[in-house]
Amino acid sequence: QVQLEESGGGSVQAGGSLRLSCAASGRTFSMYAMAWFRQAPGKEREFVAAISRGGATTYYADSVKGRFTISRDNTKNTVYLQMNSLKPEDTAVYYCAASYYYSTNVASRKYDYWGQGTQVTVSS
Repeated sequence: QVQLEESGGGSVQAGGSLRLSCAASGRTFSMYAMAWFRQAPGKEREFVAAISRGGATTYYADSVKGRFTISRDNTKNTVYLQMNSLKPEDTAVYYCAASYYYSTNVASRKYDYWGQGTQVTVSS
């Protein structure tokens, strides 16, 4: 079992940056592919970025490509999402997720564990 806890959310003006962190419990963090999803009010949860178990492979939604960077530190059981050039449409609750069987998958149903989420608000 893996428990996930996000942090780093907040309010920022358009064009600003934030770095989200997701700390995982347990000793098997490196066995899980990790991802970030987000959900805006009134919208479905959507894929943002994913990273493979060792960190060599990453995948991004087109809407964040070139602006967001996902990374992980398996020695710290933590995955990060560096968000630059933020836009008002990036406003959402951001969730990290862990998948044991799949790598860099965009489908939320392929992820086994989820954090509680952290709010990101970007004002224009």
